[in-house]
Amino acid sequence: MRGDSMGPMHQVPEDWKTGLVVVAHPGDIEYEAAAAVHRWTKQGKRIRYVLVSRGEAGIAGLPPAQTGPLREKEELTAANAVGVQDVEFLDYPDGRIEESLALRRDLARAIRRYRPEMVVLYNFHDTWAPGRANSADHRAVGRAALDAIADAANEWIFTELSGLPIWTARWAAVTGPVVTHAVDVTDSIEAATESILAHSRYLAALGSSPVPVRARAIVEAATAPIEGFPAERAVGFELFYIRG
Repeated sequence: MRGDSMGPMHQVPEDWKTGLVVVAHPGDIEYEAAAAVHRWTKQGKRIRYVLVSRGEAGIAGLPPAQTGPLREKEELTAANAVGVQDVEFLDYPDGRIEESLALRRDLARAIRRYRPEMVVLYNFHDTWAPGRANSADHRAVGRAALDAIADAANEWIFTELSGLPIWTARWAAVTGPVVTHAVDVTDSIEAATESILAHSRYLAALGSSPVPVRARAIVEAATAPIEGFPAERAVGFELFYIRG
């Protein structure tokens, strides 16, 4: 039972049809939000993924030229397991992503192209918990993406995107240590497990425990019950209201 909420626990709004998930690396979505994505695609919502890198620096002992295509393939399989067919990679360098104007522009372009009502982001806080630092890529991508939501709605910030109509999302939902809203994912555990298992080569490189054991532990942590929210299994988010 998680008790990491910041006040009364609310249901994530679900009166929307299009969503965009923006993360730094393959595997990020599956570590936190895959069960929620599956719930939403089962409702008929169209979800797309944008990954800023291909995670090519993510497997010790395996050169980036081999790791990048491998992790891309794993991510495509993981996305399919939860009902997502549209996956875009922006090809920024894994481990060296900066919170730059170029990244904001590229993410604003994606938001204008895909026109999501809900944007899902990975934890961009400095830490996961006391003593557990977040990675530079996660911080950079999440913060740039939150700014890009506003950029996509402003015709004057990136005028080179003038060929794409401006777009204002309704919400941004961020995984991580701050939880204000949640969704019931009790019926999506199997799909979320299949999704993280798609990253078998990456998971195998992380330690000595068997990949299925590690995968189950990841899903259990991501979908643990949340105090004050009436669901056997839930995914929590910090919700930002962009417009009504």
